[in-house]
Amino acid sequence: MRDGVPDRGGRRLLDLTALRRPLVALAAVALLAAGCGGDDHPTTAASTSAPTPTSPTTAGPATGDPSTTGGPSSTTGDGPGTTAAPEGCAPLEAIHRWPLRRRLATLVVVGVDPADPAEATAAVQDDHVGGLFVGGDATGLLTSGALAELRAGSPTGLLVAVDEEGGRVQRIEALDGEVPSARDMAATMTPAEVRALAERRGRVMAGLGVTVDLAPVVDVSDQPDRTVIGDRSWSEDPEVVATYAGAYAEGLLAAGVTPVLKHFPGHGAASGDTHEGAASTPPLDALRDRDLVPYRRLLPTLGTRAAVMLGHLDVPGLTEPETPTSLSPATVRLLRVEMGFDGVVMTDDLAAMDSITDRFGPAEAVVRALAAGVDVVLLSDADRPGLLDRLEAAVADGTLTEAAIDASVGRTLALQGIDPCGVDL
Repeated sequence: MRDGVPDRGGRRLLDLTALRRPLVALAAVALLAAGCGGDDHPTTAASTSAPTPTSPTTAGPATGDPSTTGGPSSTTGDGPGTTAAPEGCAPLEAIHRWPLRRRLATLVVVGVDPADPAEATAAVQDDHVGGLFVGGDATGLLTSGALAELRAGSPTGLLVAVDEEGGRVQRIEALDGEVPSARDMAATMTPAEVRALAERRGRVMAGLGVTVDLAPVVDVSDQPDRTVIGDRSWSEDPEVVATYAGAYAEGLLAAGVTPVLKHFPGHGAASGDTHEGAASTPPLDALRDRDLVPYRRLLPTLGTRAAVMLGHLDVPGLTEPETPTSLSPATVRLLRVEMGFDGVVMTDDLAAMDSITDRFGPAEAVVRALAAGVDVVLLSDADRPGLLDRLEAAVADGTLTEAAIDASVGRTLALQGIDPCGVDL
């Protein structure tokens, strides 16, 4: 699996810096073509090209920058390591040679039955999705061994995600006991203890086939415990949130699990629960002083070793009319340009949260998200063939561009340490 030898899925592993260079070059051209982020039209071809400027956040701390250590998956012993890309291969050109439907599928993470491997197997083997979301409390899929087989058999990689935050939101307590909520951890533990807890829990997750944890929450909140964010937030102090969320993320990375910071640009002071309908936040200027502080602290340190999840929020001074943050070109530009993040950007669930479904069908939401510059879309439930048909149609009519799709595929592969020049479909 190391030293340039393809793994069981036929993929080669890369030096991530070799992929970042052409991605950044593509982004610079795309920004110029789009007028460097002119006004926002989420369903225009120009808006798909706008969001990937050069990022200053490629260096990580001693626990492992992926450009030198192979990223999170190299630490478990069963994930990819890194090697130099083959001479003369342009990663984006290699990706572009894949069938369009396969590239589009790589950007889709779908929810599957946590009790039974059959749905996960069909999603990967028949539709070639880029990721699986294992929700709920059932553990049959996690303990079946199917996830390892599916990952090994997917040459384009496979993200396997759970939302293991602790407290009210944890998925493997039946297998590994309970973890306190973020608020309780911050009140009773040191950052070093939180990092150790996350690393130990992450090793359990990795052993079950999980590669991505949709955590930590970096929302800043003083809401009561049982509200939508509540005790899922580490603190009402953004510096405390940054310290503890950073410790949790580093622990996951040490275990070989990718952390996902959420819910950008900040759900902690929102007017309601986006599961139940539209929710607005304070204006963007207020978020800069509070909710965006943890991102400014953490993204330069974590760099592209972590992903960022966009919430479904209406933000005065940021989002376009009737366009929540997960579908908003302006939100992606805030993250890419102002925050300097060039890693994977993903959405919260587009299929079962009323802040989306009250306004858009799932397929339309997916098209809008990708057109806004998001890399990965998450759907807890999906008509997979129908969704891919809709995405192909969006490319045909110019709503989505192949250049933007290829760049997003490149980021998802880089997150997993996979060299597109070594992928054999």
